[in-house]
Amino acid sequence: MPEYAQDLKRSLTLRENVMITLSSVTPASSVFIIVPAVIAGLGGASALAFAVAAVAGVFMAYCYAELSSAFPVTGGEYAFAARTLGRATGFAVFTLTLVGTVLILGVIALGTGDYLGVAWSALSGKWVGVAVLLVTTGVAVLNIRTNAWVTGLFLVIELVAVAVLAVLGLTHVSRPVSTLWTPQAAGHGGTLHAVSWGLVASFTATALFAYNGYGTAVYFSEETRRATRMIGRAIMVSLAVTVAAELIPLVFVLLGAPSLPALVASPAPMNAFLLARGGPVVNVLVSLGIAVAIFNAVIAIMLQAGRLLFASARDRSWPDVVGGPLGRVHPRLRTPVAATLVVGVAAALVAWFVPLRVLIIATGANVTLIYLLVGLSALVGRARRRTARAAYRMPAWPLPPLLVLAIMAYVIYESLAADWVPMAVSLGLLAAGYLYYFAYLHPRRADRWTLPDPVHDD
Repeated sequence: MPEYAQDLKRSLTLRENVMITLSSVTPASSVFIIVPAVIAGLGGASALAFAVAAVAGVFMAYCYAELSSAFPVTGGEYAFAARTLGRATGFAVFTLTLVGTVLILGVIALGTGDYLGVAWSALSGKWVGVAVLLVTTGVAVLNIRTNAWVTGLFLVIELVAVAVLAVLGLTHVSRPVSTLWTPQAAGHGGTLHAVSWGLVASFTATALFAYNGYGTAVYFSEETRRATRMIGRAIMVSLAVTVAAELIPLVFVLLGAPSLPALVASPAPMNAFLLARGGPVVNVLVSLGIAVAIFNAVIAIMLQAGRLLFASARDRSWPDVVGGPLGRVHPRLRTPVAATLVVGVAAALVAWFVPLRVLIIATGANVTLIYLLVGLSALVGRARRRTARAAYRMPAWPLPPLLVLAIMAYVIYESLAADWVPMAVSLGLLAAGYLYYFAYLHPRRADRWTLPDPVHDD
């Protein structure tokens, strides 16, 4: 079977791939946006939820690493699914991933104004998020190494922001370590009351998604040197840094806050902690650092989304009048300029016209289904020897993918019990992908969606 042409420039080192991947994860944004919801639900035991999620994340990373090593293709998850679970499922995963990524870009960008507004209230409107999307689209069409160093610089600022949290907490530790495994929530009169261990398990799913993004490394595999051997390592390194950057500051904030009940009850616990332990100037500076982190994440995810759309066009998913321009690489920049511009404009339109509440509902279950399908791909791929060429082989197979499937099944159960609408939307996107595949691609399967082999780079 023919290989893909090496159109993208293979110039990234392992370190540069990790810088972009970590920027996509954006640990600082998770600490300030996702962690507070877990603190409100579990109090000190939120640290336990994140520790358990880190263990589960290792099993998920094993699946990503083996699949990425076997299929180091810019298409990411859909490339895994199409080659292990069938072409129809592959296109369904592509539909879910592309639409979800465009919507997530809108959600993330709209959060920029919340943190810029701390320093200057005029920068708190929706227009700020749209402007961020347009500016980052312009950055994302540049050479991939330029983007690696831009995101790397912003990543340093982001990690400094979470380091400030950790240091302030470490130097003001005021309660015992047992706080970290005592599940409590805010009650009446500013007191804490015990909550069930079942709730800890539920919030562990939220913590797992706070770590999400380390699998993004595969989207840059065709631009990474010795990708077959390096991508698995990039994924594991990215997960390790992500866990450290989120769990360590969380632990020290919980131990060093002036009042745990006040922290749990606060609508913005990290900012309340900064004001109490660092003062208003530190709070403003760190808030600006979080705005930088969000900007950085939008760049990294824009890079991912542009390559995802490019990969689908290169696989001849679309009529030639559309697929031709989207599947081209700029001859000098060696980046998929047209695909990136389309994604950027689409995300800006979504952010401007679609209410944030609707965007959150539409993206709420996407990660769950993608993780489920990645775990299934890892299980079926090894069983059917479709990942036999992988340089990275996960330990203890088939335990990691089986655990991933079990965890995701539990998360789906909890999600349906809480609100069935997000899962219904995600399943609808999968169904739309299947419909397009059988209506357009399958009848033209001789020359559409043929899925060549990955480029051999070692």
